[in-house]
This record gives sequence, C-alpha cells and structure tokens, in this order.
Amino acid sequence: MKVLVCVSNVPDTTTKITFSDQNTQFNTAGVQFILNPYDEIALARAIELCEGGKGTVTVIHVGEAASEPTIRKALAIGADDAVRINSIPRDAYFVSFQIAEYVKEFGFDLILTGRESIDYNGSQVAAMIGEFLNIPSVSIIKKIEVTGQKATIQREIEGGKEMLVVQLPIVASCAEGVAETKIPNMRGIMSARTKPLKIVEPKDIEKISEFKNYEVPAPRGAVNMIDSGDAEKLISLLHSQAKVI
Repeated sequence: MKVLVCVSNVPDTTTKITFSDQNTQFNTAGVQFILNPYDEIALARAIELCEGGKGTVTVIHVGEAASEPTIRKALAIGADDAVRINSIPRDAYFVSFQIAEYVKEFGFDLILTGRESIDYNGSQVAAMIGEFLNIPSVSIIKKIEVTGQKATIQREIEGGKEMLVVQLPIVASCAEGVAETKIPNMRGIMSARTKPLKIVEPKDIEKISEFKNYEVPAPRGAVNMIDSGDAEKLISLLHSQAKVI
C-alpha cells in the first residue's frame, strides 16, 4: 500500500502575527514555523497502517525551500520519503491541484490530510484533491482501518457515529483521535538527513482567487470587576454594554 500524507508548514500558535505592505502580506520575520498539528495526526496514522512492511509513507508539501525543516521533521517522525512542490501555496485550489497532479503521475492507494491547517482553517484541500482525482473523499474522520483494498472509516455525526466502508483509492482528512502524534527519536532525526526529498516544479493552473488584505483581531477591552454580591449591576451591564440579555 502506498500512502501519501499532505503536510502544511504553519506558524506556531504562540507566534505574534503581523502583516506588511499595507496589510497585504504576511510578515514572516521572526515567525517560528511548525508541522501542522492535524497533519501530524494523519502522518502518525499512516505510519501505523504501514508498519511491518505493509506499505510506504510519502509526505508531500507545496511550498518554498524555507519549509524544508518542517518536511525533514515529518521524515524524522517516520515517513519514508518526501516531495516538495516548489511554489508559494497561494490558496487551497492551487495546493490541491498540485498534489492531485503528482498523484496522477505516481499513484497512491490512500491520501491523508489533517482536518484543516491551523493558520487558514479552510478544511478544503482533502475534498478538492478528491474532486481533481475523481475519487471518494471523506472529511474529518476519527478512525481508519485498511484491509486489502477497502478502508473502514468512522466519523462523528450529529447524535452519533457514522461507519463507512470505502474502496481504495480515497482521500481522508484526519481529526483528533485518529492517532497519537509521534515524537522523533534520535535515530529518526539522523536518518531524516539522508531520506529522499524530491523537488518538483508546479504545474500551470488558472488563478481563481487572491488575498486582498489581512486584519488582526481588535484588542480586547478592559475587564469590569463586579462584586459577587452585586447581581443588579451585573445584570445591568449584561443588558446595556454586552447586550446579551
């Protein structure tokens, strides 16, 4: 079984986010980038599914050379090889198309992504890859097992759980609970330096969207401290200022 895991290079959640060029460009100066946590979950499950010689795990990333430390971390965790499509990941449509084009050329049985990236929170890539490849895509899965050419998948739905049996190849986006993330050990870190990392140039595709500008959230206002016994004042503020009652 050949498994492809799509990984994103995202800012650490503790990083202070700023913008430049009149709020039209993300300012990367001083930003610590990490492997997207949801993609780490997908990668951990891919490694588990392929343990014992059952398959191989390839990670793929659309990004520039600065993202290679993140790719090397994925290799240190346990991926067998990696692919970097050498381009700025301008939007989900572009990223999905590039990944799908690579899959068309080299073929994979299972394509896993995280449920979303923690920077844009779009949750679009998995479904778009499935559409480009004309194969099933299943979103926000909680469990996956593979037997032969069939995947058994569990999802959470309103009021219960949904069980699916899907013929491979498929695309699935992974949520919490699919697997426990893995910490690279020293052997993995050392071997990651020599594992194959292929650089691929992007394919041409029309541009269908662009980011016009960014805005940071408004700063939090002052906190009103109210005495625990002054219920009337609390009710008044909730009505006149917060406007929630």
